[in-house]
Amino acid sequence: MKSPGLLLKRIAPFAIAAAIWFTPVPAGLTAPAWHLFAVFVSAIACVLIGSFPLLTASMIAVATVVLTGTLTPAQAFSGFANASVLLVVIAFIVAQAVVKSGLGRRISLLMVSRFGGSPLGLAYSLVLTDAAIAPAFPSNTARGGVLFPIVLSISKGAGSEPDSPEGRRLGGYLMFCAMAGLSVSSALWLTATSCNPIGVQIAQQHGMDIGFADWLVASSVPTLSAILILPLLVAKIFPPGIGATPEAPIAARRDLAGMGAMSRDERITLVTFAVMVAGWVAGSALQINGTAVAFMGFGVLLVSGVLTLEDISKQGDTLATFLWLAILFALSAQLNELGFMGYVGERLATRMGGLDWPVLYVALVALYVVLHYFFVSQTSQMLALLAVFLDVGIRGGVPAALMAPGLLFASSYFSVITPQGGSQNIIFVASGYLKQGELYRMGLITTITFMTIYLVIGTPWILFVSG
Repeated sequence: MKSPGLLLKRIAPFAIAAAIWFTPVPAGLTAPAWHLFAVFVSAIACVLIGSFPLLTASMIAVATVVLTGTLTPAQAFSGFANASVLLVVIAFIVAQAVVKSGLGRRISLLMVSRFGGSPLGLAYSLVLTDAAIAPAFPSNTARGGVLFPIVLSISKGAGSEPDSPEGRRLGGYLMFCAMAGLSVSSALWLTATSCNPIGVQIAQQHGMDIGFADWLVASSVPTLSAILILPLLVAKIFPPGIGATPEAPIAARRDLAGMGAMSRDERITLVTFAVMVAGWVAGSALQINGTAVAFMGFGVLLVSGVLTLEDISKQGDTLATFLWLAILFALSAQLNELGFMGYVGERLATRMGGLDWPVLYVALVALYVVLHYFFVSQTSQMLALLAVFLDVGIRGGVPAALMAPGLLFASSYFSVITPQGGSQNIIFVASGYLKQGELYRMGLITTITFMTIYLVIGTPWILFVSG
């Protein structure tokens, strides 16, 4: 018999959906936009209060919006053909080849031999590596595909397994550090993610001309501060379970020597992976589709026998992740397409008129970050809200040289606020080392910390370098 508390948890999301659904549609919104908002909010509430797993909630949500005629089937299921969603899934599967072939173990032993004296050392090596390679990768999803196999191999090599209540802690710690590191390192470089140049183009319409060097100078101090604090912060909110491991580098060097020369599968995986990375790096310049590159690598690994259909059949978590990500991606995109997010952003932002500009600046940045709970794409939020928030801030007296970077940097670091807040997150979420509730809690704490750093340290720095 289910407890009254569990029954209440399961009833609550439906009550929330019904309460919003049957409330009169606000002026300026269409009924489909309002009803979709009701369903989307209830799906997220399911996870936040522990009513249902995210997969279950998303299935109910997509069925509801189609059966009620809120969305057409083509609109509701569009996420299943989205290139970013497919890239996440294929990158996760390909990562398994890195582990299966033994290449991941070799790479992880190399990293442990140099940085493995503590979980903190490993975490710093991961986030700094990502920050270093970020300018060459205009896709943080692709960078996630590079980092994930390394994190997975290090975790498993240390005996950390996702199905172990305590043993998962090291893996969970490293997974979240890498995931959060991807979000904040994307704010360091103009070319670290494709949404940054889009934001720069929007800023140009308000008289801001931001080049590569301008971006780097403005972002350097707050972003590097956030990167340096990140592993320490995560260690506080999700302790890795082990402390100093001075014997680990010695053992790693011994095990590395025992592995001998690279095997056939390792060599094939290494070459395939290197070609994929090269394709992702050069994708923009050569107009090569990143998802197609991932499929190419996947095909090579299947043809060579490094991966088999049996290996793929064991990826149940990957399938579940693909389903809920595709659904939430589509629902979020339709909220934007139906004008809901633009409506909300414009009305909330304009009501802040009359505030002193420092207060207005903080309020606009905070609101812009919080609204990412309703987006599954950084780019979609930027297209929907950046121009509105930028215009309100500048009209309210916030210096354009501050308002633009404040919102542009937030468009990167806020992606860690939810598991679905950035497509790169899903690669790490699908590992199973962290539970959905933990991800929402840790994501909120980390995002608030990032925002505080950018406001407290970044604001005077940006004003100083902008003259």
